[in-house]
Amino acid sequence: MRVIQIENLWWKYEGSDDWTLKAVNLTVEKGEIVAITGPSGAGKTTLCMCLNGLIPHSNPGVIRGTVHVAGMDVRKTPPYRLSEKVGTVFQDPESQFIGMSVEEEVVFGPENMALPREEIKQRLESALKSVRMEGMLQKAPFELSGGQKQRVAIASALVMHPEILVLDEPTSELDPIGKSEVFSIVSDLRRQSDITIVLVEHETEEIARYADRVVLIDEGEIRVDKSPKGFFSDVDDLKRMGVDPPQVTELTSLLIQNGIFRGEPAVTVEEAFKISSSILKKRRSPQ
Repeated sequence: MRVIQIENLWWKYEGSDDWTLKAVNLTVEKGEIVAITGPSGAGKTTLCMCLNGLIPHSNPGVIRGTVHVAGMDVRKTPPYRLSEKVGTVFQDPESQFIGMSVEEEVVFGPENMALPREEIKQRLESALKSVRMEGMLQKAPFELSGGQKQRVAIASALVMHPEILVLDEPTSELDPIGKSEVFSIVSDLRRQSDITIVLVEHETEEIARYADRVVLIDEGEIRVDKSPKGFFSDVDDLKRMGVDPPQVTELTSLLIQNGIFRGEPAVTVEEAFKISSSILKKRRSPQ
């Protein structure tokens, strides 16, 4: 079932002569993880804001085309309604915090929906369990590590039971441990639910591991929309477009170019290990 349908979307901010998004067409099926990457200023965050209604409702500008999420026309649906179906987590979690404790932060949305107290409690416990933050109810969000803050932000989105989760560069300001924590949550969500995830990310190793599709945006246009295998198959093209492929992809591409291996480049460490094992096995076998 299609949960995101974008058709011929154009957008430019008020006062700008240039279009930030140009003729964008994108569909996402229920349960897919779609990664969006591209150089800085390409329009990735702008596209995210089109999914949750911040564009056009909170940002003045000119919009053309249509955006439908979870069966709703974004242009005709107020953001508070969209927030019940589309959860958004930005790169700076502190910009989203309004509560004085983890509990206050996570229950803010359900309380504003006037849900029954018992349901709010159940949603709170479930959301914190999903991000492995049980036992942190009374902690102040600003006392947490970067990875923990981002996990609380994800819990605040999940507690609304959204159909779509938009993660806009959620690891860009985190150290390696924090990055690992966030990607581990993405992995858990993939295994345990059918939530649709739109992930804006530059960490191509993680994109290759978790995404069903990878979309490249450059200068406001979608240049590539393929499976990870297809997306990372041409290392040179990606570099020309400002994308650094996974290191294992670069390595195995060199092996192919030098006639050491025949086949497709690896996009994950596991695939690279299989390729290296096959090469070693072949070289050890009697000629």
